[in-house]
Amino acid sequence: MKISHLYINVLSAVFTLLVHYTYAQTYADVKSIVEINCVSCHNAKTGDAPFSLETFKDLKKRIQTVRKTIADNYMPPWTADPHYQDYANNRSLSPKEKSLLIKWIDNGAEEGATVRTAKPGISSFPNSSQRAPDLLLKIAKSFVIKGNNKEHFISFKVPFNLSEEKNIEAIEFYSNNKKIVHHANYMFCSVPDNKVDIEAGPTYIDGSDDVNQEKPSPYQVYQKVPIFYTGWIPGASKEYYPSGFGWQLPKRGVIIFTIHYSALSADENSDIGVHLYFRKKPAERDIRIISLGSGGIGEQDIYPSFLIPPNKISTFSLKVRTPEDQSVLYVWPHMHYLGKQFLAYAVTPTRDTIPLVRIPEWNFKWQELYRMKKFKKIPAGSVIHISGVYDNTSNNPQNPHSPPQYVASVGNMTSTDEMMTLLIIYTPYKEGDEDINL
Repeated sequence: MKISHLYINVLSAVFTLLVHYTYAQTYADVKSIVEINCVSCHNAKTGDAPFSLETFKDLKKRIQTVRKTIADNYMPPWTADPHYQDYANNRSLSPKEKSLLIKWIDNGAEEGATVRTAKPGISSFPNSSQRAPDLLLKIAKSFVIKGNNKEHFISFKVPFNLSEEKNIEAIEFYSNNKKIVHHANYMFCSVPDNKVDIEAGPTYIDGSDDVNQEKPSPYQVYQKVPIFYTGWIPGASKEYYPSGFGWQLPKRGVIIFTIHYSALSADENSDIGVHLYFRKKPAERDIRIISLGSGGIGEQDIYPSFLIPPNKISTFSLKVRTPEDQSVLYVWPHMHYLGKQFLAYAVTPTRDTIPLVRIPEWNFKWQELYRMKKFKKIPAGSVIHISGVYDNTSNNPQNPHSPPQYVASVGNMTSTDEMMTLLIIYTPYKEGDEDINL
């Protein structure tokens, strides 16, 4: 049977049309992928990344860099194993999304005439992907970090005196230059007594010197009534809470920031603070945080004793029993440059295993507060298991010591020391929490 040339041409045209619309043709076809997975870091306002990808023009200027980093799986940065535990703020690309972006770039990265409105990014809290913070509390003037090739540990005091208490639904660490910040911890403290002058005393304390670490901190007077404690690590996104959950910022108090600055070869100016996002109604459920491991609960129970020998790959573990029913919102693993792998899970009294986080290839540059898709219940009496693998050999290109030497967790724990820490942000459990979408 002969097939007419017309029939063949029609089939060819249909096939071409199908292929054409299988691939991304215009910016409209990939815009939502870029906004959800890239713009949370690559933006001019609050992003940590060195350039913006907020518009088509921004993206076009960096198009070959974007293609290479996507093809090499270097971007978007995401080190947690989604097959062990997936998270609501997972910004990694699916194979389909990756293929769509690369094919759009290879086909000329055309803008097209129509650009659809993207949904809010997963790393922003609901309905507020571009929402401005309600308040920025920061140090009064920039602090100069000396470029003497030494790490610095500076504590800052930021007093505040508001007209009324505020209900907090989200917070975001602020810095004019996050590249020089190794990590940050900060505590909100209530100081309701007007007899205590929150403006008095030093605005900062330099704890870089081991001698100063032994002296009582003049900030202790403010830390008697802590309200909330959290922090920031490189790569981390906003910390936000679902409707009905949060914590209350008092009218009067101070924020104590403890900032670990990386070693610099030249002086740098640093502004430090926090963006606060308010909710009209008070939270019905309180958000809390707990730290396990080095620098936290169970530090003395790490096995073997947390001293990492040179020229070896070593594994350390910790078991901590949970005293109450918890509904886990975030898990926050932390290690330094010797870190190779991190694992945390809970075993319930009925011997069920609850996966929390697995980092198969630790990278200090890319860390995150991992947000559960739904509250993860950890029953009272469960044992949380933490395991860390450390590569203290010359084969580790990130090893700060050459040749390798013994490394411990002591004092301020500079990046040349080590940590094995898991912070858990949670709320006391109530029936039905497992069904709440986060």
